[in-house]
Amino acid sequence: METPPGRDPRRTADPGRGPVVGPILSAELLAIGSELTTGETRDTNSGELARSLTEAGVRVVRMSALPDDLELVRDAFVEALTRADLVVSTGGLGPTPDDLTREAVAAVCGETPVVDPGLEAWLRGLWDRRGLPFPELNLKQAWLIPSARSIPNPLGTAPGWWVERPGGQLIVTLPGPPREMRALWHEAVLARLRQRGFGRDQVTRTYRLAGIGESQVAQLLGEELLRRANPVVATYARADAVDVRISAVDQPPAEGRPARSAAELVAEAEALVLRAVGRYTWGRNAETWPEAIGRRLEALDWTLATAEVGTGGTLAALLGGSPRLRLSEAIADDSPAAGLERDRARALDRLARDARARGGSDVGIALGIVAHGDDTAVEIALVTPLEAHHERRLAFLGGAQGRSRAALLAAAVLLERLRLAAGELPPGEGGTLSGIEPGSRSRSRSRSATPTSPAQPATREEAR
Repeated sequence: METPPGRDPRRTADPGRGPVVGPILSAELLAIGSELTTGETRDTNSGELARSLTEAGVRVVRMSALPDDLELVRDAFVEALTRADLVVSTGGLGPTPDDLTREAVAAVCGETPVVDPGLEAWLRGLWDRRGLPFPELNLKQAWLIPSARSIPNPLGTAPGWWVERPGGQLIVTLPGPPREMRALWHEAVLARLRQRGFGRDQVTRTYRLAGIGESQVAQLLGEELLRRANPVVATYARADAVDVRISAVDQPPAEGRPARSAAELVAEAEALVLRAVGRYTWGRNAETWPEAIGRRLEALDWTLATAEVGTGGTLAALLGGSPRLRLSEAIADDSPAAGLERDRARALDRLARDARARGGSDVGIALGIVAHGDDTAVEIALVTPLEAHHERRLAFLGGAQGRSRAALLAAAVLLERLRLAAGELPPGEGGTLSGIEPGSRSRSRSRSATPTSPAQPATREEAR
């Protein structure tokens, strides 16, 4: 019989041959509850579990949301067990008649749930401690079937189940509230999974890009690289970046092919990725804009002040986590303080210098936006101890999206100027990260600035 993709070939689905325990290499996730399928509640549990499993070297083959329907939930467990070594469910462990996960798993196993005396005593104790009468409806949460072991819940009344199947597969049921799910998963389930044999050693690397769209990234990387099975190279469009993730597991020897480590495979793919899109890269792994900018500011021993007009504070929100940010201010575009009614470029230069002076900072950046048809015209002024720099960009879309993209453009301009100042980029380079939108129009100018004390106010001549 052919093994489903991602399944350990040493397993058997024949109950007559007894349990076959091999490492768990694949998983399927079931989110159970009609509140999910009606859109009343968003499923965040599956994403968290998928991330945790992937980091452990377990391939998640499917994620599903199911209503509180016994037949549908039972069939979902049956089908999932044919595809994956591990099936993890969340939800459906409450005490009410529509909480049906226990009944579904019992039906899959052909077993009858009974009240476990230990779990019953624990449940009754929770109510006794509060001086409250125990609702007999909650006895359902003390059920177990013969093949299930209880997973204690320190934060609620719904213990999970750990169910070993004869074919070597494993079912884990977890409560639906994210706080409870997270506690059971991290404090109990992961340790048991590691003891049993869980995942494969995996090496991953993520590069964070700006100034380019996901489709352009995919085109530059090429279909051959993106279709490789090991290493896997994948692109993801995030709110703050386009990510390129490289992951690999050890490659065993095969006919005409030597064994190769995961690290070797990732390093080889990494060289190809950087050759194609390295000039757009601003961060690695989980690095954020505040971290990337903060790292360069720290290396230069500089501090930062920001001023923004008409953005609603999107730049401050983006960079708020930077420990070297000394001052942030957001100004309404019709405020007299903005001073944009006459010469917008000169006014932004003044705002950057004033923010720098009032913050006692080394770097001042000012951001201003204005609607440009369906898009957003962006203007950025930057003053450092080494230069005064000014750029204009066109951000895709208007409204809240345009304001958020304007902040990303300003962060990209700031990061590139800091990299130039730190000697990370050759003189004369720059502008790649801030070309966020394909085909965007831009104008930039830069001139040397006479170094000044961070706290020294801009003179009238400088403001000119």
